[in-house]
Amino acid sequence: MGAYIGIDLGTTFSAVSYLDENGAPNIIDNPNRSAGDNITPSCVEFQNDGPVVGQQARAKLQLRGKAFGRFKREMGGSKTYDVNGEQLTPTDLSALVISEMKKIALSEVGEIEKAVVTIPANFANEAREATLAAAKKAGLQIDHIINEPTAAALYYAFQSGEDLHGHYAIYDLGGGTFDVSIIRVQGQDMEVVASNGLHKLGGVEFDEALFKLVSEKYLKETGEALDPLDYTLNQAEKDKISLSTRSKIVAGGDDEIGDGSVTIQIRRQEFEQAISALLAQTEMLCEATLEESKLKADQINQVILVGGSTRLPAVRESIKRVFGKSPVPVDNVDEMVALGAALYAALKSDGAGLNTAQSDRISKMTVSEIANHYFGTIATVHNPNTGQDEQQNSIVIKKGERIPCSVTEEFFTARDNQTSVDVRVTQAGRLETDPQFVKIIWEGVLDDLPPNRPMGQTIEITYAYDANQTMQCTFVDVKSQKKVVANLSLAAGEGEESAIDQFLVD
Repeated sequence: MGAYIGIDLGTTFSAVSYLDENGAPNIIDNPNRSAGDNITPSCVEFQNDGPVVGQQARAKLQLRGKAFGRFKREMGGSKTYDVNGEQLTPTDLSALVISEMKKIALSEVGEIEKAVVTIPANFANEAREATLAAAKKAGLQIDHIINEPTAAALYYAFQSGEDLHGHYAIYDLGGGTFDVSIIRVQGQDMEVVASNGLHKLGGVEFDEALFKLVSEKYLKETGEALDPLDYTLNQAEKDKISLSTRSKIVAGGDDEIGDGSVTIQIRRQEFEQAISALLAQTEMLCEATLEESKLKADQINQVILVGGSTRLPAVRESIKRVFGKSPVPVDNVDEMVALGAALYAALKSDGAGLNTAQSDRISKMTVSEIANHYFGTIATVHNPNTGQDEQQNSIVIKKGERIPCSVTEEFFTARDNQTSVDVRVTQAGRLETDPQFVKIIWEGVLDDLPPNRPMGQTIEITYAYDANQTMQCTFVDVKSQKKVVANLSLAAGEGEESAIDQFLVD
């Protein structure tokens, strides 16, 4: 039988793990890198003989070539990347990274039984769909995805060696996104209580803040603007890492900036001031998540760190300010998500391919997720204050609803002789009734309804949110039984060919 693997598709780095014969998850080293290198840059360079994924591509970022990175943050959006006249999407580029992870896995395990890909907890539905579509393009049949903080919590509970009891905060600050989840743990049973995230806040923003600081000092010293090719974001990242252990550095290190005639010194205190507004955003989100969970900071047993950016001393001090305690030191903050995903792959399987040891290790695990957004529809309602009919966003599935779930609500036609109804699915991060402040993620028409009927005919709406965190939305005219169904899952990628297909191999 094949192996159970977990893929952490990261903004800046990705990793893949598998469940070994003893039922323990293990990271698979990238065979194309030096021994012990467990993570692979999520970067793609297009060369004459095809795409290259990893460190070589990362080194070419910002060098005006055909190298791309950080595209995960655009998943589900409209941004495209020009490659020799072909417009590639973030899904296309992510598919190449997943394909590389698949190749790395196959070099270790030979055959894959089941795979799970992780996503940020704050990903909207279209970004989740795009991730599933990328896995499909890479030749992986993904039946389940898991939120990154939940995967990390699953691994933490597994490797702790003891039954955990209480509430834990998973603080996940990686290269591109920030998530915080409050999880109730009883032994190895996990229930997500509250979860929030920021789609574009992570190591990339810290690198950009340091780049801006160096640029300002360079301009002051020379009177000239700093060329981004003379001091790249990759160099800024190296300097950021150095400032985690040193109180001051020379920007660029051994690499000269500009013509080498100017030395720019950066103190850790200056850098921490430059990122203070970003950290303030994470603190506010942690406080909001505590409030949603109806818990006080002193009711949190431990704060678990996930993601490379949590190594910054300023981040750890920020956590202490919010939670009143230091986070738990974790050695493998870059790997926990992938390791948890491998456990989840086995947990969500039918068990037929598991040996006795593997079955025993996962038999006590359960994971319960929640909806991370409000989902609703736009309906016409009568406003008694104005006497007018108005459009209003009505919530069907609430944020924090335990999933899988199915919720049915009744709505009514707004006028006599109505033979069609506009049907829309909305998404919002907060409770919102004004249609101007929600996102329409799908729209269609329920038409060919029987004529000559009075207003007030029942339209039944059912949103079924599955454990894979995708939805089926059904709109039914009760009397005629005419209906429209929206499957907000792999539909975005079904039947669509892309220029990327020529680069993918099984």
